[in-house]
Amino acid sequence: MAHPKQTDHSLAARQARVLYEGTAPHGGDPHERIALIRQGIPAATIARLSARMGMSKELLLSSLGLSRATISRKEKDAGLLSKDESERVLGIETLIGSVQAMVERSGDPAGFDAARWLSDWLSKPLPALAGATPASYMDTFEGQKMVGALLAMSESGAYA
Repeated sequence: MAHPKQTDHSLAARQARVLYEGTAPHGGDPHERIALIRQGIPAATIARLSARMGMSKELLLSSLGLSRATISRKEKDAGLLSKDESERVLGIETLIGSVQAMVERSGDPAGFDAARWLSDWLSKPLPALAGATPASYMDTFEGQKMVGALLAMSESGAYA
């Protein structure tokens, strides 16, 4: 049996990889995801996510329903996001991972940038959302689930 500190250390190492390398597990261990949310994701993650997606930080914050002033303060203080804020950010990371997995299942993912593709897709109005953009649903967990379902339907060729 692993020593508790070793287990905590390995969990902390995996969490650090997720937060700093942008490798959020989209279908990974739910216990790890919950621990990340409870711990709080560093506010600096938002700037890295914005850069990865090629999306302005302002647009990302607006899509997630996060306050620019609050996030700026937390970034300045090297603070952590709240559980709710962390869950929203991790939801975007999860969608990026889902897109990457879909591309890998469909063929050769060489040269494909899931984060940038998702950024573009989120900004386009969809008939399945009555002409709204998927980005406008990113501010709630339920909205993120619905957008994830639309992505999954598009992989199967269903109307999205």
